Amino acid sequence: MSRADLSACRLYGIIDLGYVRADEAPRVASAMMDGGVDIIQLRAKQRRLGVITSLAGELQRVAADANVPLIINDHPEVACDAGAAGVHVGQDDLSIAEVRAIAGADVVIGRSTHSLAQARAAAGEGADYIGFGPLFATPTKPDYLPIGLQGIQAASAAVALPIFCIGGIKLENLAEVIAAGARRVVIVSGLLQAPDIAQYARAVRQLLNQNSEI
Repeated sequence: MSRADLSACRLYGIIDLGYVRADEAPRVASAMMDGGVDIIQLRAKQRRLGVITSLAGELQRVAADANVPLIINDHPEVACDAGAAGVHVGQDDLSIAEVRAIAGADVVIGRSTHSLAQARAAAGEGADYIGFGPLFATPTKPDYLPIGLQGIQAASAAVALPIFCIGGIKLENLAEVIAAGARRVVIVSGLLQAPDIAQYARAVRQLLNQNSEI
C-alpha cells in the first residue's frame, strides 16, 4: 500500500477487542468492509501475543479477499508474520525506524498524534500517515484530554501526510468534523456498537463523499 493509496482513503475502522469479542472480529470486519471502510486496524490491548497473532492471520485473510489493507496496532512482529499492510504506533511506542526494521521496509506506518507539534514530529520521523486527536472525549482513550476541532486545518497545512481525525467521532457529529476541515476519519465505537455496522458505515461514507472536495 502506497502513500497515494492512503490519500484516497476516507474511512478507517478499528476492530478494538475492548468492544468486540475475538471470535466475532472477522464477522465485524466483513460488515465494516461491506459498508465501505477503506482501512481496518486490529487493536488488541492487553491480550496475549499468541491471541493477537492468530486473530491477525484470520483478519488478514478476510481483508485480503476484500482488497482492504489491514493495520496492526503496536506489534510490528505480528504485522510481519500475518502479511499485514502496516503498523500503527502511539507516542510512547517504538520509533518509525524501529518498526520498519521489524516489519519490513514496505509496510505502511501510522503514528498517533495529539497536538500540532506531535503531528510535525511524526512527519519528520517518516510516518506514512497520522491519527490526529482525540477530537472529542472518548472511552477508547479515557486518559487523553480532547483537543477539539480547532487544530485540524492547521495540521493539514503543516503536514504533507494523510491525516485521519479520531476520537469520539460518530455519525451525529461527523458533519461538524468535516466542516472543521477533516477529510479522513477514524470511527471506533460508533461503528462497533451500531445495530447494523454495514449500514452505519454506508451512511458515514455518503456524508464523506458528499464533502469530498473539502
